Amino acid sequence: MIISSKHKYVFVELPRTGCTAVGKELISQYEGGRILSKHSTYRDFLRIASDDEKRYFTFSGVRNPLDDAVSHCFRLKTDHHNRFTDPTRRRYRVGNRGADNFRRAGTNMQGDRPHRRSLGERLDNRKFEYIRRHNADFASFFLRYHWFPYDNWSRLSHADMNFVIRFEHLQRDFAEALALLGIGMTRPLPVLNKTSGRLRSYDQYYTPDVTARAIRVYGRSIKRWGYEYPPQWDDGPSRWDDLAYNALAISRTTYWRYLRTEK
Repeated sequence: MIISSKHKYVFVELPRTGCTAVGKELISQYEGGRILSKHSTYRDFLRIASDDEKRYFTFSGVRNPLDDAVSHCFRLKTDHHNRFTDPTRRRYRVGNRGADNFRRAGTNMQGDRPHRRSLGERLDNRKFEYIRRHNADFASFFLRYHWFPYDNWSRLSHADMNFVIRFEHLQRDFAEALALLGIGMTRPLPVLNKTSGRLRSYDQYYTPDVTARAIRVYGRSIKRWGYEYPPQWDDGPSRWDDLAYNALAISRTTYWRYLRTEK
């Protein structure tokens, strides 16, 4: 998460939405600094924010979930930045806000210590091992691990934020966010943390045996953020898929609010 007391903004970093590029650019060019952990939620921030900080301009990012699923698979397949094989990736150091960063993160200044492993991280480790053992392609990976209606913790606060950057229009939307803040853009947003291994558009990875499942899994999230299916696909999810999505939302929201530990 990035905050600027000078420009009065908070940027919430949702994974695989271009947040690494935006976060580093905010720190480098627009007087931003890190607070809490990288993928802390806005609700985490509100627990420790001052009354003035609670009024800051808030923004974050979203991404077409169909595209995100392909990116996630290839990050597992390529061991993105050695995330699953380098033991040092499980550790962290003091951020650039020093002791205040640690205080706000609910930690202390006792040096490096292992990061608690979240449920999502443990699941990703299993998926990585499956892909590595079977040299699985996207279709095999998707059919094995994607059964239930998809959602992510953007549902907690994104709808109430001042602005949401769409990954598909990252440069344009980042410039618009800065304009809303009254900040002049200093340079085009650099491309960082790009997923390797992808050779085609995301829709070309969804083979005919996958598309029906993909509609059931991602239909509600696609509709919620105004995305569309590839034109050759059938209509959206059924009424039963909608009911499953809403039922799961209760337990998922409880987990994201109260039980989730940051990766």
